[in-house]
Amino acid sequence: MSATTAKDRVVIFDTTLRDGEQSPGISLDVGEKLEIAEQLARLGVDYLEAGFPIASQGDFDAVHAIASSVSGPVICGLSRTAHKDVDRCWEAIQPAERRRIHVFIATSPTHMEHKLRMSPEQVRAEAISAVTRAREYTDDVEFSPEDASRSDFDFMCDVLQAAVDSGAGTLNIPDTVGFAVPGEWAQRIRSIRERVTGDYVISTHCHNDLGLAVANSLAAVEAGARQVECTINGIGERAGNAAMEEIVMAIRTREEQYPDVEVGIEISELARSSRMVSRLTGYPVQFNKAVVGRNAFAHESGIHQHGVLNERTTYEIMDPQAVGAGDSQIVLGKHSGRAAFKDTLAKMGIEIQGDALNSAFTRFKELADRKVQLTDADLEALVAEEIGGTVEHDFELVSLGVQGGNVNTPSAELVMTVSGEEVAVTCTGDGMVDASCTAIKQATGIDGRLTDYNVLSVTGGVDALADVTLSFESSDGVKVSGRGLSTDVVEASARAFVSALNKIARVRATGEDPNAVDRPGHIG
Repeated sequence: MSATTAKDRVVIFDTTLRDGEQSPGISLDVGEKLEIAEQLARLGVDYLEAGFPIASQGDFDAVHAIASSVSGPVICGLSRTAHKDVDRCWEAIQPAERRRIHVFIATSPTHMEHKLRMSPEQVRAEAISAVTRAREYTDDVEFSPEDASRSDFDFMCDVLQAAVDSGAGTLNIPDTVGFAVPGEWAQRIRSIRERVTGDYVISTHCHNDLGLAVANSLAAVEAGARQVECTINGIGERAGNAAMEEIVMAIRTREEQYPDVEVGIEISELARSSRMVSRLTGYPVQFNKAVVGRNAFAHESGIHQHGVLNERTTYEIMDPQAVGAGDSQIVLGKHSGRAAFKDTLAKMGIEIQGDALNSAFTRFKELADRKVQLTDADLEALVAEEIGGTVEHDFELVSLGVQGGNVNTPSAELVMTVSGEEVAVTCTGDGMVDASCTAIKQATGIDGRLTDYNVLSVTGGVDALADVTLSFESSDGVKVSGRGLSTDVVEASARAFVSALNKIARVRATGEDPNAVDRPGHIG
C-alpha cells in the first residue's frame, strides 16, 4: 500500500445495547437506552445494534424508539432465523434512516445437537431462508454462525457461502464462548476469507471468557476483518465482550502495527461514554481498566511521578485528554517522591523549599503510611503544621502509647527529646488527651493551663486526618497556640501541645514577642 492509498475503515459495530444489556442484572428501560444510543452516536460508532426486538415488547419499543430518533449510525436489530423474528426485527428498525438486519444460527456440533436439535442440513437451510427473508426488507444483511470457534470449519464455511449467495453483505464470525486464542483466531479468519467467495465484509465478535476478547479482535483485524463487534467497558454475557475503547485506542496508539486501517471513533467521547454506561447499567468500571479506568492515567510511584512531571510520555502511551479523561493524576501516597510532593504543593499555590520542604515531606511520608491517599486539604493542613519547620525545636515527640476506655484509668506512656536528651514519662489523666498533655508538661517542665482546644476532621472517612488547634498559657503568663495533625486524635493533640510548648521555650530563650511567633508567614 502506497503512502497515498486510503486506509481501510475498520467498522465499529457497537452492541452495548444488545449483547451488553444481556449482562446479568442489567435491564435498561427505553429512556436509558435512548440516552446511551445518543451518546454512542456522538462517539461516532458506525453500527448500533439496538436490541433483540423479538425478545420482549420492551426491547421492541426501545429499538423502535432508537430507530425513530437517533441519527448517524446504522441502526441494527438482531434476529433468529425464524421468519416471524425477521419480520419483527424489520418492524422495529424500519423508521431508521439506515438499517441492518442481523440474523444468526448456531453451527457448532454441541449447539446443533443440544440447543437447536437440528441436523447440519436443516441449519444450512434455515440460514438461507432467513437471509433471503431479510433481503426482502433491506440490502444490508449480516449473518453470524453462532459458536464459530467450536464449529466444524468445512461445514461453517459451507453455511457462510450459502449466506453470501443468499445476499448477506457482512459475515460476522463470533467466538461466542471466548474459546479462541489470537493465533488460532487469526488463522480462522484468514482461512474463511480464502474459502468463502463473493462480495462481503468479514467481521469478528469476541467474548472474554479467557481474557482474550480484545487480543482476538485485533488478531482478526490483522487477518483481514474489517468490522469489529464490541461494547463500551467490555460489558456482556458472562465475562463480557471485547471492550471498544481498548480496540480503538490500540489501533490509534500502535499505528505502525496497523498501518493499513483506521477507525472513525471520536475518541474524546470515550471516557464520557464509559461513565454513562456505568451509571445507567449499575456496572462499575474496575479502577485499573485500560483507557477509561480511574487509575488508567494515575501515578503514585515516586519514580513514575518524577518521570511524568518531566515528560508525560515517559509513563503514558496515550494522552488522557485525548480520550476525555482529563489530566494525568499525580496521586500522593506512601510511594510518592519529593518531586511529586513539591509539584502538588506548587499547583496548590504553596511554595515551599529548603528545610521546610524536607520537614514537610518527612511528615507527609509518615502520614501516608497510615492514610491511603492524602487530599489537597490534608496537604494544606500538613504544611500549616510544619510552617515552623526551619526553627530549632527544644522538644520533639518520639513515641506515644495510650490506654483509655471506661474500665481502666486513662494513661499515657510518652518518650520525647528535651534539649537533645530522651525523656520517658508515664502519667494518668481524665482521658487519653489529658494524660498525654500531663506527661508532656512533666517531661518539659513547663506548667500552665489549656485555654482553648479544638479538633476538626480535615476530610471525610474513617482515615481522615484530625487537625487539632489549642491555646496554652504558661504559669508565667506567656500565651501561645499550637497545631497538630494525625490520623489519631490523641497523637494530633500531643503534637499540638508540643508545638505550643516549643514556642514557650523560644519566648523564654529569646524574649521574642509571642504574637509574632504565632503570626503566619511565608512558607519557605
